[in-house]
Amino acid sequence: MKKTIMLLFTLMLIVSLALAGCSSNDKTDVSQQENGDGPIKIKVFAPQNAETDLETNSFTKLAEEKFNLDLEWQTTTFDTTSASEVRNIALASGDFPDLFLLIPWVDQFSQTDLLRYGKQGVILPLNDLIDKYAPNIKKVLENHPYYKSMAAAPDGNIYGLPQLNECFHCSYGNKLWLNSKWMEKLNLQTPSTPEELKNVLKAFKTQDPNGNGKQDEVPLSGSPGLIESSVIPYLMNGFIYDDARSRLLLENGKVDFAANKEEWKQGLAYIKSLYDEGLIDKGAFSQNTEALQKTGNNADAQILGAATSMHPSIFVTESEYQNDYDAIAPLNGPNSAYATYNFPSSPGGTFVLTSSASEEAQIAAIKLVDYMFTQEGQIRSHFGEEDVSWRKPQEGDVAIEEGAEPILAQIPSKEGEEPRNDNWGSMAQYYQPRDFRDGWIQSTDIYSSAGYERRLQEATHLYEGKEPSEVFPHWAIWIDPAVADEAAMIRTNIEDYIEQNSLQFITGSKDLETEWDAYVEGFEQLNLKRYLEIMQESYDNSNL
Repeated sequence: MKKTIMLLFTLMLIVSLALAGCSSNDKTDVSQQENGDGPIKIKVFAPQNAETDLETNSFTKLAEEKFNLDLEWQTTTFDTTSASEVRNIALASGDFPDLFLLIPWVDQFSQTDLLRYGKQGVILPLNDLIDKYAPNIKKVLENHPYYKSMAAAPDGNIYGLPQLNECFHCSYGNKLWLNSKWMEKLNLQTPSTPEELKNVLKAFKTQDPNGNGKQDEVPLSGSPGLIESSVIPYLMNGFIYDDARSRLLLENGKVDFAANKEEWKQGLAYIKSLYDEGLIDKGAFSQNTEALQKTGNNADAQILGAATSMHPSIFVTESEYQNDYDAIAPLNGPNSAYATYNFPSSPGGTFVLTSSASEEAQIAAIKLVDYMFTQEGQIRSHFGEEDVSWRKPQEGDVAIEEGAEPILAQIPSKEGEEPRNDNWGSMAQYYQPRDFRDGWIQSTDIYSSAGYERRLQEATHLYEGKEPSEVFPHWAIWIDPAVADEAAMIRTNIEDYIEQNSLQFITGSKDLETEWDAYVEGFEQLNLKRYLEIMQESYDNSNL
């Protein structure tokens, strides 16, 4: 049934694209644009959720009036798989839109996509447009090295703009949240070493902190469904740096690998010791985030002692439980006390112009996105209308970062309120640097819904700056399309191999002492050496 619906949706989209192509050839419309009469038509491909109508959206209307535009929308959903499929169909049809406006966590052009389609002439380099018509984008590129590295391909061309969204709490996503209520009840001190954490988890398991007379507590859980919810990176970082993604290391500019080192073995041995004593939920290595949340929200009694996650709402939504969890700092292990760092913006292209766009459309489109690189444009496009969806600071307002100047406060929707449809939301997050986000106004009560972002900000300070002095910047690395498929295949095989073997070593189906050497040798068969060569070359050729 699901496949049938998807097929019908795909066929409908092809038809709509064809119809859109026919309408775009209307001679009257073209002549009007050439003569400067009437608005400039731009066919835009974009994701749209159930609460938004981009056609009638008040920011759409403002943008059309401000830049003399007539935006014709071709929309897809927020479903990642279907959004990607529909985008590829649009490109394959040969009658693609003028402009793609995408959301990175839904779907976007990968760096390989940008290079491939750029060389084919399907998508246009933005360099000249930025230089002539986008002073705000130009300034951001000059002042944010990582952003420039993500945007500019090795050949110097900018084939698509990624979003710059320096979400502080997202930068250190692999946190451990401990049940402070249980800690207080059992008179326990916050653990700072792997052994101290083990003792806390033992107390959670054996001393009935939920007080129901049963040994039903789950000391520690997580989920591989989200990178940040995996239990391995937080625990591993006391032994060797685990970036949770590439498992690559960087030292003096040389790319290396973490998961075949003796320190990695020590980390697995520690995690296995927790597992052997029943201190880690068996489901932590296989369950999805919904199952993790079911444990966190357990109706009969609170049973979850700790969880790895970017923020508590991922593993617990019940209000009577959620406020009991506080983040703890990275553990001081035998070799390290690292925190996993990841630059919060995703590489790739969310603003992409195609060869279908007229010169007038190209100029108008780059001016539109350049407006979203101003604070005024960013607030209006992302947050909505003033005094409807956001307000200016008032006396007594406090920014989420100590010492930061308050900038704005969001106005939450009231129960039963109709969707406001006054902003482009995540599609418009083109310029949210750290200092802008630091100025968001939040309640000083970090356990209230209005203070949640402040709670995450404060928790993240426990992790800030605790990554290694050199971190492999996978977010800013471009891989030559000639070897991109090879690198992707090797990377996938290596990632699968690490996850499978980590689980086997932790659960005991493989013996760490007798089968470790064979595991290390296995990376040779997966072409690890070749993969490191590609990544070293890509790093050396980067714009960093």
